[in-house]
Amino acid sequence: MAGTTGARTSTTQLILVPSIITLAITILRLVGELQGWPKPWFSGGAAIVGISWLPFILGPYFAMKLAGMGDGPSSKGKTIALSLAGIPVMVLGGFVVFKGLTQGGTALALVGFLIIFAAAFIPRAGWVALGNTLLAYAFAARIPVVIVMFIAMRAGWTTHYSAIGPGPFANAPFWKQFLDLALLPQMLLWTGFTVVIGGLFGAIAQAIVRRDKPAMQAAS
Repeated sequence: MAGTTGARTSTTQLILVPSIITLAITILRLVGELQGWPKPWFSGGAAIVGISWLPFILGPYFAMKLAGMGDGPSSKGKTIALSLAGIPVMVLGGFVVFKGLTQGGTALALVGFLIIFAAAFIPRAGWVALGNTLLAYAFAARIPVVIVMFIAMRAGWTTHYSAIGPGPFANAPFWKQFLDLALLPQMLLWTGFTVVIGGLFGAIAQAIVRRDKPAMQAAS
């Protein structure tokens, strides 16, 4: 019990500052869109000011922190291989989601979202501590986005958080729009993406740094 509590405390401490920074970026993005601040910084699905890029940075950050705490992976090669293996599973889930959403099928889209979420546990098998940390961070990052999207969609704000677009969701009831376009993507798709991508870049960064350290020590 004490070990579990300690691990939970360490994870919370590790993700606290990154989660606050992520929340600040989410709020800044929302304000920027509402105020009409310039593209490509704030507007559009791939705006520069956004949180989708953060796993590429935070994966290595968490990996270095965990390795420094003596909680690195047992095998660098296995960790990288499992992280890579999560990508095709994530892509497969994406195809299923696309088919479900374009046909207006919530059940099929849910299957695709669950496949993407399951992909998160593939890299986690290679480095449990990093997988758990990224999973906790992903939820901390995406729950506020779900709340923002709920408010934005109900209020009819003109932002990417409330974009419905043409197609099967244009005249759908609010609950279906929110479920298929906000809740499921944020909590399942983006969580899976965060762990897979963060895990891959974290594993690569840790392997490179740990490989260089003995050489630097030997030279000194």
